[in-house]
Amino acid sequence: MIELIESFLNYLAVEKGYSEHTIAAYRNDLTGLDDFAKRQDINTWADFSRQNMLSYLLDLKERGYVATTMARKVAASRSFFGFLLSEGIIKNAPTENMSSPSVGKALPKPIPINQVRLLLEQPAKLSTAEAKRDRAMLELLYASGMRISELVALNLGDVNTAGDYFVRCFGKGRKERIIPLYEQIAMTVKQYTDEDRPRLAHGKKDEALFLNARGDRLTRQGFWQKLKEYAKSAGLGDKISPHTLRHSFATHMLSGGADLRSVQELLGHANISTTQVYTQLTTEHVRRSYDKSHPRANE
Repeated sequence: MIELIESFLNYLAVEKGYSEHTIAAYRNDLTGLDDFAKRQDINTWADFSRQNMLSYLLDLKERGYVATTMARKVAASRSFFGFLLSEGIIKNAPTENMSSPSVGKALPKPIPINQVRLLLEQPAKLSTAEAKRDRAMLELLYASGMRISELVALNLGDVNTAGDYFVRCFGKGRKERIIPLYEQIAMTVKQYTDEDRPRLAHGKKDEALFLNARGDRLTRQGFWQKLKEYAKSAGLGDKISPHTLRHSFATHMLSGGADLRSVQELLGHANISTTQVYTQLTTEHVRRSYDKSHPRANE
């Protein structure tokens, strides 16, 4: 039975062009399915029934797998059995018309403004060119709500520091957007560009705005590692990510009175529904204030 799994994985690699990481995830999920089938004394995939599939899901649940993991394993199984069906190896797919476990969409996890300030203060404690770069990146990330991929892709000239302050970035689908900035962050970026970036460039002509110590474009992974170090030094734990600042930007903008459409444009969301998730967070804040302040709420 494992041979058919390998045939399916080869199909994903050769015919579908899936990455090694994705194929490894499929292999892990389907190996688990194969192990379950063997425990049920099932010797061929043609004998694996819908009832067996339901028993497999119950087994996963009893073993403590969360809904997101179970949904992924069901999706892998569905693709595998679809492959076997198309190859004529089985006559009926045991996953046919089977829904995946319900997965609730997790709310973004912003951090309070005082914690943002604490995080942004960390690079200022150091005087190295890397620290000045990190300060500019953190400030710019929170000032604009950009994705980390958009931030590290910025080139020289993408941040306008001459009066009409803004940053130009390219989001998903290479869609360009212009995000206004306040003067302080524009000047922070300008200081880095004028004084500290040349020290990192080592004479190289790379057009990237943010450089690593070798003078090459800083990667997402490189920045994330620095962010984790600053979060740790600020006492914020290890759960802070670049997306945390994007979530915090959106939540704080809405809490401050920005309208939903403006925040949608700033974030580069194609659909307003994606931005609306942040209104739930601000609504929770209103609810807490209401419950605390209304004279009849605590009677």
